[in-house]
Amino acid sequence: MVEYRFAATNSAGKPITGAITADSAREVKQKIKNLAEKNQLQIKSIEKKVTFLYKAKKGNDKPIKGSQKAFSKDEVIDALTRLNYEVISVNKVLLDFNPKPPTLDIVNFVKISAELLDQKLPYGEILTLLINDTQNKTLREALKDINSELKKGTDSQAVFMRYQAVFGKFTSYMLGLASKSGNMTEIYKATAKFLERQQEFKKSLKSALISPFVTVFILMLAVLYYVGYIFPETANLFLRFGITLPPMTAFTLDFSNLLKDNIIIILSVMFIPVISLIYYFRTKAGKMVLDGMLIKMPIVGNLIHKTTIEVFCRVFYTLYSGSAESIEPIRIAAEASGNSYFENKIKSIAIPLMIKKGTGITDAFTQTGVFTDTALSRFHSGEETGTIKNTALQLANYYESETVHKLKNIIELIQVIISMVIMIVMIALTLVSAETATVKPKMPGM
Repeated sequence: MVEYRFAATNSAGKPITGAITADSAREVKQKIKNLAEKNQLQIKSIEKKVTFLYKAKKGNDKPIKGSQKAFSKDEVIDALTRLNYEVISVNKVLLDFNPKPPTLDIVNFVKISAELLDQKLPYGEILTLLINDTQNKTLREALKDINSELKKGTDSQAVFMRYQAVFGKFTSYMLGLASKSGNMTEIYKATAKFLERQQEFKKSLKSALISPFVTVFILMLAVLYYVGYIFPETANLFLRFGITLPPMTAFTLDFSNLLKDNIIIILSVMFIPVISLIYYFRTKAGKMVLDGMLIKMPIVGNLIHKTTIEVFCRVFYTLYSGSAESIEPIRIAAEASGNSYFENKIKSIAIPLMIKKGTGITDAFTQTGVFTDTALSRFHSGEETGTIKNTALQLANYYESETVHKLKNIIELIQVIISMVIMIVMIALTLVSAETATVKPKMPGM
């Protein structure tokens, strides 16, 4: 997120200042432009909030160094002077690049906050402790700004939503909501649980899918290098002496020549579709198609589908407070699911049915086609007995237990399959190489 401050005058000549945050500088400037046109403002200046490094000392004490975000150098000097510091130097950071913190750091922040809240420690003190102990610069600076804004009495939800780029949209929403809910500890615990499950599932999914694909890809490159470069050197040596090649050796040499003669075409066929798909899947429509394909994949898709429902139910349980206020919890839970196809079905089918036609939760969810029969059955039971909130939690815990157990088994099965593939490839290469030992050169005069 970037933050800009603008100074302007209205039609009456009165000076006006304001601050706007957004995901990019272009978006901020467009917002300021729209605001000026709508309210007939004349923009005088636009300043970006950046990081300054300062060095200052108080009396005869040892000079201290630090960093502070501000709109101008004068702001930092003024703040230090008011604290009775003698300013030695203030310099703007030239490369002010703040990448998003690792997910583990975000999980630790939320989890520790939940534990300290459970011990009745004031939230201001919790933020101060975590600011001092947080190693990641981006997260530390975000917590500093949040703490400062909250002390000024700024609305907590508005404050946290400014830092979606740091915490993520769902986490920012939940942390902002927690400060206003009166049940801060419970919401922090639920958010920590959600983030832990999300991180655990992504880690397991990488073990199940990404690692095997990388292994197979590297194996394929090694085989192509052997077949395309190393093996032909030996085989062509036999041909130069007029030696007849054995069947497997001859076939492998022909395949090697085919690869070398058509390498551009082969690489194009291999990589152009992959690059095109990657580019398409990065678009909004492409991501929705990819997410829809993921939950329909054989074996692994079933686990992704159930984990998506688990996350939805866990968030829904945290936010749901009664049938009269079910739309917003459903919308937020759909966004938190992490699957754009699942989210789109909820938003485009279930929610409109509930708002326009007064359809019940179970019937609306049925129409989406993204819930399992088990989930629909449990929601139906909870809706009839008035225990839909607890039913959502029970369903989340059930799917968590099932997916964790099955995913471990799938990872073990995939590892066995990959080992078998590697063994088969190595045996094939060994046989081709060993066959050359059977080559018999022609005797002189024959």
